[in-house]
Amino acid sequence: MRTSQLYLNTLKEAPSEAELTSHKLMVRAGLIKKLGSGLYTWMPLGMRVLRKVEEIVRDEMNAAGAQEMLMPTIQPAELWQETGRWALFGPQMLKIKDRHERDFCFGPTHEEVITDIARSELRSYKQLPVNMYQVQVKFRDEIRPRFGVMRAREFVMKDAYSFDADFAGLQVSYDKMYTAYSNIFTRLGLKFRAVAADTGAIGGDGSHEFQVLADAGEDILAYAPDSDYAANVELAEALAPVTPRAAAAEALRDIDTPKQTTCEAVAELMGIGIERTVKLIALVNNDGKFIVALLRGDHSLNEVKLGKVSGVGEFRFATEDEIRARFNCPPGFLGPVGIDADILVVADRSVAVMSDFVCGANKPKFHIAGVNFGRDLPEPNAVADIRNVVSGDPSPDGKGKLELCRGIEVGHIFQLRTKYSEAMNATFVGEDGQPKFFEMGCYGIGVSRIVAAAIEQNYDERGIIFTQAMAPFAIAVVAVGYHRSEAVKAAADQLYADLKAVGVDVLLDDRNERPGSMFADMELIGIPHRITIGDKGLADGMVEYVARAGGEMQKVALADAVSFARKQLG
Repeated sequence: MRTSQLYLNTLKEAPSEAELTSHKLMVRAGLIKKLGSGLYTWMPLGMRVLRKVEEIVRDEMNAAGAQEMLMPTIQPAELWQETGRWALFGPQMLKIKDRHERDFCFGPTHEEVITDIARSELRSYKQLPVNMYQVQVKFRDEIRPRFGVMRAREFVMKDAYSFDADFAGLQVSYDKMYTAYSNIFTRLGLKFRAVAADTGAIGGDGSHEFQVLADAGEDILAYAPDSDYAANVELAEALAPVTPRAAAAEALRDIDTPKQTTCEAVAELMGIGIERTVKLIALVNNDGKFIVALLRGDHSLNEVKLGKVSGVGEFRFATEDEIRARFNCPPGFLGPVGIDADILVVADRSVAVMSDFVCGANKPKFHIAGVNFGRDLPEPNAVADIRNVVSGDPSPDGKGKLELCRGIEVGHIFQLRTKYSEAMNATFVGEDGQPKFFEMGCYGIGVSRIVAAAIEQNYDERGIIFTQAMAPFAIAVVAVGYHRSEAVKAAADQLYADLKAVGVDVLLDDRNERPGSMFADMELIGIPHRITIGDKGLADGMVEYVARAGGEMQKVALADAVSFARKQLG
């Protein structure tokens, strides 16, 4: 394509509301244009990138045996009511009514729809396994849309669903999707990790996230450099300390802490390590029951893990008024000594082995030192892993120590098992002639999110650095003086035609612009390779080549330009 025919509208400055680099650069490069909060139009240049991502996704899904389909974006409430998710999905679901006052939603996901298809179309084990996928627009009403397409309300997603006769078959389907996803992100040229993850609102058993590694990532990942272990910090296990609890050696005593309301401040006042302190976090579950979580002062609560402890369930943090009413004490001075017996006490594994620790005294402006389980307070009702891992923790696979990094989730695969097939009575006739529930898997990729994640991983002060697989064009031919010099025009047109003839996706910049402006645009939009043609070089039969990713300028004979370009493209 020629830039004189391409809708190209670049900006020198990003809009003030753009926070992430990817948001700023996508707007400046003219890939997207904002319509409303969390709503973006993909402009022609952006669509070229999006389609290239989709093409690779389709290639690998088809190679893995999945078949493409397209389900409606608008879904009837009845299907969601069968699984109970009409109420449970929450305000993220955009609910609408038709002219007959019937309830529908704009699909945030399609488990119910695909399960409805399976129960009416798949009758026998002989039809299994089946894996069907779609590339389609989804809508989730984010409470605070931000970061451009990274957290938009409307987005493009590839979602696939597998149906198997038994769990062994599901594991085979799951492994195929794991491999397909690894192939997709490898072909896109992204640095990524597949990490064990929590199943969240989708439900089911096993789950892996595919995370693009980037400093702007919202997710924290734990991994072991010495092994293949990797997990989202929500799921990463903090192993129990191997050293047993020591015997009590200190007397219980009050510590005057008039202004010290944090473990850090108390430890500093006492001249001790923060790891000798214990903090109490007050919570209320959906049954109205008070729960307290005990953590070491230098650790943070993992809400996902805590919610899985027996007797806890869904919960929220207690308000200050609730805390004062229940403990007769302001927040900042709470501790487990002397609290009511009807309060469920859940201690982290690291707390359960502590002795002579420091905690709140449950009275204003005081903490207690020399606290010991069994002597000064009962043993906890439950001991569990309820904290986030930290760098240096032992790896759960026993191979080295954990490190943390940030990632952007771009794919997620789930073993749904029979969660949806049971809820919707979706059965098939098994080999034994008896009805059985489908074993299901669910596999999602945020297609539009991949574009933003790739930019967060690859950019510089001049703009986007797209990998060749994702770039809107593989190579740009910049013709300096195209409208002034017949020699430049002829050489540029011929090189453009020759590159197209051998299948190279090429953009010819034939605008009547200053060279600096032309170079700046090509760098901003992230085209990986650039050949510049100008009168001065042509006088010696040469053109100039430079790689977008920090390459040095090279002079290349015009006669060799096509073969040279193909070699660079690989």
